[in-house]
Amino acid sequence: MSQESLGEQIYHEVEKIPLVDTHEHLMPEKERQKQQIDFFYFFSHYASSDLVSAGMDPQTLEEIRNPQKSQEARWNKLAPYWPAIRNTAYARALMIAARDLFGIQDINEKTWRELSARISASNREGWYREVLKQKAHIEISLCDLETTDVDREFFAPVMRFDSFIMVSTRAELDQLERRTGIAIHSLEGLLRALDIAFEKAVSGGAVGVKSGLAYERILRYNKVTGYQAEKVFNRLFGHPGEGTSRREGRFLQDYMMHQVIQRAISNNLPIQIHTGLQEGNANIITNAHPAHLINLFLDYREAKFDIFHGSYPYCSELAVLAKNFPNVYVDMSWLHIISPSAAHRALHEWIETVPGNKIFAFGGDYIFVEGAYAHSRIAREVVSRVLTEKVKEGYLDEKEAVNLAWKILRENPSQVYRLEERSV
Repeated sequence: MSQESLGEQIYHEVEKIPLVDTHEHLMPEKERQKQQIDFFYFFSHYASSDLVSAGMDPQTLEEIRNPQKSQEARWNKLAPYWPAIRNTAYARALMIAARDLFGIQDINEKTWRELSARISASNREGWYREVLKQKAHIEISLCDLETTDVDREFFAPVMRFDSFIMVSTRAELDQLERRTGIAIHSLEGLLRALDIAFEKAVSGGAVGVKSGLAYERILRYNKVTGYQAEKVFNRLFGHPGEGTSRREGRFLQDYMMHQVIQRAISNNLPIQIHTGLQEGNANIITNAHPAHLINLFLDYREAKFDIFHGSYPYCSELAVLAKNFPNVYVDMSWLHIISPSAAHRALHEWIETVPGNKIFAFGGDYIFVEGAYAHSRIAREVVSRVLTEKVKEGYLDEKEAVNLAWKILRENPSQVYRLEERSV
């Protein structure tokens, strides 16, 4: 078989795989239909961060996102910055969506109006089925929306309990009381409320737990005694107008993170943890280093930790963690649109270092469905290219490469999240 036909064969085999998408933030289709959708809704996520990085004022970004303003005025504000970001993978994803879903070959001064009209016309019932099922060939997406009320044709819910971990004021306790129906007057009450939240999540069909606290604090969660945590709780409960300081609040946060993990284990729910690059601008990347989590990996060997985003730019460090710890899995959600080249390098390295049953190769991680489609295209291309190169190198044979593609794009996350067992 020629080298060219080998690549084509692997590409065609990868195209056949119904994807298990480990991570999305997609709104329900009926909610989308209530919104005014046009071209500028493409800048509600990811590419917006590149605009700010390129020099756009955040206020200008909000004006671009405002559907009450004229589209011409919004394009005029976007136009000076679009050439600066169109080289980024975030922008490339938008151009893939424009080309494949709307028949527009490029995004520029001559095409954006027609693209906007076609995007608006897509705001109808059946669009999700067309994009996710027919175009992207995604069988199921694990959706992070803090609710189990999702359309089960497309989504399986993953639940967050970060609000229990980060609680720091009496007002936030009141919110947890409303969420759970439990009066919270003590640390014991907070734990009972957490139990109720878990019970609701499990009965509602949640398949996993998600934590995104790398946006708010360092990912090191020390082992804290109940006494230390209770002192902090009593302060925030007894001084409702003050809250807790950042330093003392850590004791309660760390304690509650361990409590969340223990309940995830009891309910056989894998734990997704955001690591690496944070969406938006002016974040503290060192907070999100995956090595901060080592004590959790050691303490909770029966847990399943799904470590997100390839920990970019710490992809090699994540490989070491997954190689060392049986309970650590590597997840490429978001990674392909951060940098296809980084995803390519990471997957090459992970195939050589990480057991093949511990790699999850796709999670769209978008808030709009067209982005999820575009990401799926990039992910399939990266996986196909890497596996073809591995066969050409003699590292894998063709059968091994195809089997591995099925594992990393479908079978591994399906097994870890018990999707077939849960009839998702």
